[in-house]
Amino acid sequence: MIEPRTRAWWRATLALCLGSFTVFINLYVAQPLLPAIRESFDVSTLAAGSAMSVSMLTLALSLLFYGPLSDAIGRAAIMRVTLVLASLCTLVMAFAPNFASLLALRALQGFLLGGLPAVAIAWMGDEFNKPALLLAVGLYISGNTLGGIGGRVIGGTVAEHWGWHSSFVAIACLSLACTWAFWRALPPARQFRPSPLRVGQAARDMQGHLRDPRLIAAYLIGGFNFFIFLNQYSYVTFRLSEAPFSLTSQWLGLIFLTYLGGTVGSALSGRIAQRLSQPACMMLGIGILMSGSLLTLMPSLITIIVGLTINAVGFFLAHSMASSWVGRQAQRARGSASSLYLVFYYLGASLGGFYLEPFWARWQWSGVIAASLLVLLGTFSVSAWLWRRERRMVDMPAAT
Repeated sequence: MIEPRTRAWWRATLALCLGSFTVFINLYVAQPLLPAIRESFDVSTLAAGSAMSVSMLTLALSLLFYGPLSDAIGRAAIMRVTLVLASLCTLVMAFAPNFASLLALRALQGFLLGGLPAVAIAWMGDEFNKPALLLAVGLYISGNTLGGIGGRVIGGTVAEHWGWHSSFVAIACLSLACTWAFWRALPPARQFRPSPLRVGQAARDMQGHLRDPRLIAAYLIGGFNFFIFLNQYSYVTFRLSEAPFSLTSQWLGLIFLTYLGGTVGSALSGRIAQRLSQPACMMLGIGILMSGSLLTLMPSLITIIVGLTINAVGFFLAHSMASSWVGRQAQRARGSASSLYLVFYYLGASLGGFYLEPFWARWQWSGVIAASLLVLLGTFSVSAWLWRRERRMVDMPAAT
C-alpha cells in the first residue's frame, strides 16, 4: 500500500487532481454563461439553468454504470477514455445550432464526465493506506474546486470578449492538454484485484450499501448539501446580472474565485480530521455553510463574495469528510459504494434548481437562502446522528 508523502503518493495524487480539474472545468464552464445562453436562445431562467442540471443528472446516472464496471475491469482505462471523449464533446458544443442540441450535448457530456469521479476515490482506496487516503482525498477534492473555478473564470472571461461559443473551444483545448498529462502521469495499479462483472452481484452490492445506515447518512449529507450549494451559485449569477449589480459574463465568472475557499477547506480536511471525528467535521462544515449563506443576504457585493467564500469552505470540508467516510465504512465493492455517494451527490445538484425556483420567483434571493437553511438544518441533524452513533460505538468497549 502506498504511504503518505512518498514519491508514488505524490505522483498518483497529482495525477488524480489533474484529472479531477479536467472533469470540473468541463462540467462548470456553462454556469457563468447561463444569462448569455438565456438571452441567446430566448429561454426562461429555469430552462437556461437546465444546461447545468441535465449534465448533473446524466453524470449521476452514469455512476451506477461506471462503479460496478470498474470493479470488474479496473479504474484507469475508464478514467482515461472518458476524459478524452468528454473533452471532445465540449468542442462540439461550440457549434450547437439551437438550445435543444446544446442540452443533448450537455447530457452526453455529463454521462462521460462521470467516469473519473466514479472511480477515483475507489482507486485511492485500493492503492493507499488509511493515512494516505485521508490526505489524498482532501487534495483530490481541491482539484474539483480548482476545476470549478477554472471552468467558470475562463468561460466567463472568454465569453466577455469573444462570445459564449468561444468559451467551449477554449475549455476543450485546455481539457485535451490536461488529459494527455493525466494519461502520462497516472501510475499503474498494484493492488487492484478484478472481480467478474455480474449484474446480479452488482445489484446485491448496491442493496447492501443502501441497507447500511452509516453509508445512507453520508449519501444524504453529500446529496442535499450539493443540492443547495451548487444551485445557490446558479441563482446568484441571475441576481448579480440584474440591477443594482449588473455584472457582465466576465465578472460573473470571477465570482467563482470564491471556490478557492473550498480548495482551502478540502485541503485542510485531513488535518482537521486528526483532531475531530469525521461526523463532527461534517457538522462543522455544514454550520460554516449556513453562516456564509446568511451573510449573502447583505446588499453589498463585497459581503456577498465573502459569504460565498465561507460557503465554499464549509461545503467542501463536509464533502471531503462524507466522501472519505464512505471509503472507510464500505466493507466490499468500494467502487460501487463511492459511485452511490456520487449518485446522490450529483442527483441532488440536478434537482436543487427545481426546489429553489419557486422561492426565487416569489421572494428572490432571500427566498433562496430561507429554502437553503431548511435543507441544511436537515443535513446537520443527520451529521449529528452519525456523531452520536460513533460515540456510542467508541464508548461500548469501554463500558464492557
